[in-house]
Amino acid sequence: MTATSGTLPGTLGPAVGPETGLRPVTPAGILAERLGDLVRRAEAGEDAASMLTDLTRAHELAAGLEPYVAASTSPESPALAALAARTREAAWSEESPLEAEMLSGHVEGRFLRALVRATGARRVLEVGMFTGYSALAMAEALPDGSGAGSVVACELDEGVAAFARECFDASEVGGRIDVRVGPASDTLAALADEGASFDLVFVDADKTGYADYVRRVLDTPLLAPDGLLALDNTLLQGEPYGAGVLSDNGRAIADVNRLLADDDRVEQVLLPLRDGVTLVQWAAAPTQED
Repeated sequence: MTATSGTLPGTLGPAVGPETGLRPVTPAGILAERLGDLVRRAEAGEDAASMLTDLTRAHELAAGLEPYVAASTSPESPALAALAARTREAAWSEESPLEAEMLSGHVEGRFLRALVRATGARRVLEVGMFTGYSALAMAEALPDGSGAGSVVACELDEGVAAFARECFDASEVGGRIDVRVGPASDTLAALADEGASFDLVFVDADKTGYADYVRRVLDTPLLAPDGLLALDNTLLQGEPYGAGVLSDNGRAIADVNRLLADDDRVEQVLLPLRDGVTLVQWAAAPTQED
């Protein structure tokens, strides 16, 4: 399906490609242009063999992106590498929703570490911990000494929380992580009742719960006035802007993206990092009445 109005179905902004009249200059934009040309040529009946060179170039452009990004990113710590290896090697049940692919991984871990250092965060909240890669990455970036910070990590599954804790215990900074086991909505409510406030909140939990988690963070003092909220998987494998039928997770992500876009209290940017990371800040520091 080709967009002609400048806005793709289900998206919040203008399309990227020939419709804008601008030459694509990003890997994704160039790939989209090349694939679009190949589609038009195929529809015109061009022989597949004659398109092989262009198909190969398009494949190389797509296939080389993530490996190049990883190779150009500072390496992970030994503790994080060990945690990642243990997660990949674990025997996850086919009947369980948990899988090794849920790991945040090297590049996103480095990104989260950079966010902690750039914002000077000392109080970090993670909603959805899994085996703890992102929690440990953020804990490694917290300041040392008397001003050392902490990470409160919410995890629903007791077994995977125990798995993560064993990995944390092997790290020098594992003691900075406070694991709270139980439904994240309950943990968020309890933290709000305690008057807790965080400089950085990272949400990477069940996608159908995102809207509730965002509301709980933004409608309570959980996010500090100068705090940063980060949401993972906000591109959800392309579902929110694609032309296909949305899964429950895809619809939930599309809804939360629109929820944020419609909330004039905040401003946000969606970064095409891995499966999409959205950064959210208060448009203006909230007052006590907020």
